[in-house]
Amino acid sequence: MIVEAGHYALILALTLAAIQSILPIWGARTGDLGLMRIGTSAALFQLFFIAISFAALVHAHVTSDFSLLNVFENSHFDKPMLYKVTGVWGNHEGSMLLWVSILALFGALVAAFGRNLPPSMKATVLSVQAWISVAFLTFILFTSNPFARLDPAPMQGQDLNPVLQDVGLAIHPPLLYLGYVGFSIAFAFAAAALIEGRIDAAWARWARPWILIAWIFLTLGIAMGSYWAYYELGWGGWWFWDPVENASLMPWLAGTALLHSALVMEKRNALKVWTILLAILTFSLSLLGTFLVRSGVLTSVHAFATDPKRGVFILAILVLFIGGGLSLFAWRASALRQGGIFAPISREGALILNNLLLTVSCSAVFFGTLYPLALEALTGGKISVGPPFFDLTFGPLMLAVMVVMPFGPFLAWKRGDVQGAMQRLGLAIGLAILAGLVTLWAKQGGPVLAPIGAGLAAFIMLGALVEVAERIRLFREAPASSLRRALGLPRSAFGTAFAHFGIGVTLLGIVAASAWQSEKIVAMKPGDTVPFGRYEATYVGSVPRQGSNFTATVSRFDIYRGGAKVAEMEASKRFYPARQTPATETGIKTFLFDQVYIGLGETQPDGTIAARLYDKPLVTLIWLGCVIMALGGGLSLSDRRLRVGAPKPARRAAAGLQPAE
Repeated sequence: MIVEAGHYALILALTLAAIQSILPIWGARTGDLGLMRIGTSAALFQLFFIAISFAALVHAHVTSDFSLLNVFENSHFDKPMLYKVTGVWGNHEGSMLLWVSILALFGALVAAFGRNLPPSMKATVLSVQAWISVAFLTFILFTSNPFARLDPAPMQGQDLNPVLQDVGLAIHPPLLYLGYVGFSIAFAFAAAALIEGRIDAAWARWARPWILIAWIFLTLGIAMGSYWAYYELGWGGWWFWDPVENASLMPWLAGTALLHSALVMEKRNALKVWTILLAILTFSLSLLGTFLVRSGVLTSVHAFATDPKRGVFILAILVLFIGGGLSLFAWRASALRQGGIFAPISREGALILNNLLLTVSCSAVFFGTLYPLALEALTGGKISVGPPFFDLTFGPLMLAVMVVMPFGPFLAWKRGDVQGAMQRLGLAIGLAILAGLVTLWAKQGGPVLAPIGAGLAAFIMLGALVEVAERIRLFREAPASSLRRALGLPRSAFGTAFAHFGIGVTLLGIVAASAWQSEKIVAMKPGDTVPFGRYEATYVGSVPRQGSNFTATVSRFDIYRGGAKVAEMEASKRFYPARQTPATETGIKTFLFDQVYIGLGETQPDGTIAARLYDKPLVTLIWLGCVIMALGGGLSLSDRRLRVGAPKPARRAAAGLQPAE
């Protein structure tokens, strides 16, 4: 009965979404306030019914109701409770239900907290959001129903993919979807602005918090996915240029550009056309990621589905919203007023350069990811585009972004002074050069580019610190005065500094992990000791272990450094009987920012094991930097100026969209 209630609730949610997609926007066009208000109620009740549906599916998984095809294919009586819950979205149907749940959540948040929006704008945003809900709820109900029954009901389930039986499944998909789906609000605001004819600084103030929320969650989602693959797959790398990994990177790059572009639009009432286009493209790239994962056009450890029929349906959604959004933009863009004149050397100019480099970087990833798929579809030929392509295209572009990044905050709005910015950054530049030279001296014989990367990372971090120091006049005024200035600074100023500092931290981790890690692949018998990097590993032996739904052979190692024992580590090979599938669990020991990493290969009959031993200096900085970036975004989001309402534009600039002459 609970299952049927969940299915029925999903149908009611679709009905409400259909009502929300039509009546509020009709009310906005006719000036009917009553019809406009329907959008708020419909959005809230849509979330209510989708939450009931999601709870019903969770209940079915927790109680091991194998009469549901979804539960039968992805669960097992003996599976730990955590994985019974996370297994709800560890499959195509359940993950799509999570997708629309988050979509409904964002719509409800706009309905509940969009009180500062003009009624017609709010109604139009909610209607556009509902168009997306209608499309995906229809997709779920007609092609991916999570409540499909089996008759008769099996006595036991097939268990969840062993790779997904990890705490990463509890964290990575929800964070990633909050980012992916969060950009639907930016899309809805862009479409509403084009429909309403209101594109100005006030629009940017309304939209920017939602863009920032999506960016924060997407940053954390990508970071968590990277770390999950790093420790779960046993390859020892933190990024593999997998097509589905790229599918999450592309909207992050476009979203980062959108965030900066919206800032220029808010501060200077400029870049209107570009900001609206970026909002459409960013969500379009999120939809593209959904298509790649669920269409069957590629095989990946991340892919959920390989059903071409579902792929065609999602492709139709992709064409509808990307094509519709771009068509609406093409129809109205010619009437947009740019506003905000500024010199090329200015903070606006620096942000435009940032946008240009980010979008070209995104285009490089887009081309490298989709070109092999397009070539195969058109000619049947298969090619592989791997790390060498991305290293030669994406790498230099992102390095250029990082070189320019510290200069932007030191340039004035409208007209800046490069020489003045360099003078204020003089200390950061000097210390960064020193850091590069020290690295070159300390790591003699290492990769030539590594000291340059370390110096650039130091420049970015020091530039962020110098920016704050300049704003509070540190060491130029009395400490009490600097403290008062620090307390009076907008949180967004600290947020920007934190985010830029986090990028420097991540870059330093990437440089260290790429240039200075040590790897050794060896065959070891019990008692063997092998040196690798700064450490030595002694293979103690292997013992069997019984898990809740698996058996395991656990290999134990003692780790030494400088002759002293510093850690005991375990890595294991598991076997899941229900799936008849083996899995490898890596051993990882963290020493502050460094890690020792052990991955296992095959075990021979004589007890010899194949092991991959890694010494990874500063590798945790890769993910720590992402957390710092997200923290910076959170500080900016908490800025009072984003909570007190939109600025009131000057009368002469109030009309951002005028009829074309």
